[in-house]
Amino acid sequence: MASSISTVPHRAGLGHRLWQSRIDYLFLVPGMVIFGLFILYPLFASQWFSLLNWSGFDANQAFVGFANYAELLQDKYFWDAFARSFIFTLSTVPAQMAVSLVFAIILNNKLLRMSALFRTLIFLPVVTPVAIIGIVMTIMLSPFNGPVNIGLLDAGLINRAIDFLGDPNLVLWTLAGIFVWKWVGVTMVYWLAALQTVPAELYEAAKLDGVKGWQVTFFIVLPMITPFAIVIALISAIGALNVFPLIQSMTQGGPYFASEVMEVYIFRNAFATLNGAVPRLGYASAAGVFFGLAIMVLTILQIFAVRYLRSREKPNGA
Repeated sequence: MASSISTVPHRAGLGHRLWQSRIDYLFLVPGMVIFGLFILYPLFASQWFSLLNWSGFDANQAFVGFANYAELLQDKYFWDAFARSFIFTLSTVPAQMAVSLVFAIILNNKLLRMSALFRTLIFLPVVTPVAIIGIVMTIMLSPFNGPVNIGLLDAGLINRAIDFLGDPNLVLWTLAGIFVWKWVGVTMVYWLAALQTVPAELYEAAKLDGVKGWQVTFFIVLPMITPFAIVIALISAIGALNVFPLIQSMTQGGPYFASEVMEVYIFRNAFATLNGAVPRLGYASAAGVFFGLAIMVLTILQIFAVRYLRSREKPNGA
C-alpha cells in the first residue's frame, strides 16, 4: 500500500511538469519536423529506392531486390569513384590539419600584432560560397591566359601552360589543394579552441625550466592537444567526403571521370547528366546506401581503435 501511494505523486508530478513545460516542447516541433523530413525520410526512403528499378521521374517502379547492389559490385566506374573519394580524403585531411595547426600556433601568440586580421583573412574562404570559388578558380587556373599560368610562365618555372583542370593526372590534386585552401580556416578555429585548454601555468613552468621557442610547442603544447586531433580529424574527414559542390562547379567529375567522387557518381546516375543517359534513381540510391554503410563501418572501426589505444595508455590495474 505504501509503495503504491509513493508512486502516485511522482507520476502526477511528472505529468504536471510536462504540462507546465508544454510551450518549451512546442518549440521543438519545427525542428523535429525538419529533422524528419530532411534526415529520417531520405535515410529510409533511399534504402527502399535502392531495391527498385526506377528512374525517379515516373510512376513505373519495379521491385528488383538486391539487383542494383549486384550491378554495383561489377561497375568499374563505381569502384573508381569509391576509391577516389577516400584518396581525396586521405590527401586533404592530413594537409588541412597540419597547415591549420601551424596557423593556429602562430596566431595564438599574444605578442603577434594584428593576429585578428590574419585570422579573418584565413577564415574568409570558409564563408565564401563554393560556387563563387569554383568559378574564380576555374578562371585563374585556365591554360588560356589564366593568371596562375601567366605567372608561372613569366617566372620561367614552366615552358608551357598547365591544364590543371583538364589533365586527368592533375585534376584531383588541384581540387584537393583548393579544398584545403577553402576549409583550412575552420580547422584552424578548432585548433585555436584546443590551444586555449593548455593551462598558462605550463608555459610559465617551461620558461622557468629554460624551455623556449618551438621546444614548448613540441614537448608541451602538442602532447596536451593531441586528444583533440581525433575529433578534428573526424570532422575534417566528413567534410572531405562532402565535396560535391566544389567538384560539380569546377569539373563535374571530368575530365574522363578523373575527378568523379562518390557524390558526383550518385548525382550522375540519379539525374543522368551525360548525353543520352537514362536517370536511375534506384541504382543511385543503392550506391548511396553502400557508400554510407562503408563510412559507418570505418567510423565504428575508428571508435574501437581509439578505445584500444586509450586502454593501452592506462597503467595496469587502472
